[in-house]
Amino acid sequence: MRYFFLVLCIAVSVMACDDIDQTNNAGHGQAAVDESQFTTIQWIDSVQNFGRITEGQTLDVSFRFKNTGDKPLIIRSVRPSCGCTAADPPKEPIAPGAEGVIKATFNSQGREGMNKKDIYVETNTKGQQNHVVHFDVEVVKK
Repeated sequence: MRYFFLVLCIAVSVMACDDIDQTNNAGHGQAAVDESQFTTIQWIDSVQNFGRITEGQTLDVSFRFKNTGDKPLIIRSVRPSCGCTAADPPKEPIAPGAEGVIKATFNSQGREGMNKKDIYVETNTKGQQNHVVHFDVEVVKK
């Protein structure tokens, strides 16, 4: 009986938390997105290979893209896949026909070997708003 009561309490707690999350997110997310302001993006160099660098070296990476639509392109968020990479998105929307750059910095300290890094980019683009850019680099010991 105790086991049943414990399972029931956990189930009620999970369902209550889910309701709270939905209430707190009301007006945010997909429902709040104005799809009439979506545009299109063309990645110029979304995958890059930097060969070898020496451990401890900092690598600057740039991912270029073009707004191929007729509305301003907004980079909503940029999230590197790990703490060894920091990314800097454009601060302002990219005008239709214009190019933009997402800059990133990779710290190779303690990262000896092959490194395959993703950066997740959220945009106001038609069809797919979540994009992944990627770079590879081999870090060799000093």
